[in-house]
Parts: sequence; structure tokens; C-alpha cells
Amino acid sequence: MRVTSDRALDHPRREDIRLEAVLHALSDPMRLRVVAFLSGVDDEGAPCSAVDLVVSKSTSTHHFRVLREAGVISQIYRGTAKMNALRRRDLDELFPGLLDAVLRARAAQRRREGDAEPVPF
Repeated sequence: MRVTSDRALDHPRREDIRLEAVLHALSDPMRLRVVAFLSGVDDEGAPCSAVDLVVSKSTSTHHFRVLREAGVISQIYRGTAKMNALRRRDLDELFPGLLDAVLRARAAQRRREGDAEPVPF
């Protein structure tokens, strides 16, 4: 049985997601790390704590909020946990190929830099 809280978070409607906001959200290395992590997670999503960000809790909260407000991720409460999922279907429909291209470019850059962070994409 899945229990969700009645606390709702604001998300932009698909038709209100703007390319500029998405690109801004994806321009930060920490937020890009979140997106890369979520790209390998199923539709159930993952709690914020599952993403290994080496920043303070308030900074982490800020990064998740920027991603949500840009329409890159969805967030719902499950009990006390805030579950996060990539809005891949919406992003792929609005901006075909953008998300995959950004994730491939991130992976290529990480290989060039010799960074061995285990990411799914």
C-alpha cells in the first residue's frame, strides 16, 4: 500500500515548461548529478537522501527546488520522504533529444576528466 501525504508541491504544467528554465536548471553540476542519478531510477522515484550530494541540506533542498520549478523533476511526499522522479516523458515531448544529449555530454566529460562516479548514464 502506497501512502502519500496531502502536502502538495507546485509543479509547472507540461505546456508551461520553458527551455530557458530547463537549461538553467541543468547548468549546475550538482543539479546535473541529481538528473543523472534519477535517469537510472524507475517511475517510483527516489528520496532526496538517495542522491549523494556533498552540500548542506539547505543547499540540496535548493537544488531540488530549482529542478522541480523548472519542470525537470516531479516531487511528491511519501510519509516524511520527498520522492523525486525525472519528468522524462514531458521533457522528451517538449524538447526531443535534449535530455539524452545532456546526459551523454555529461558522461563524455566525466570520462575525459577521469571521474569514475558510478552513474547510470
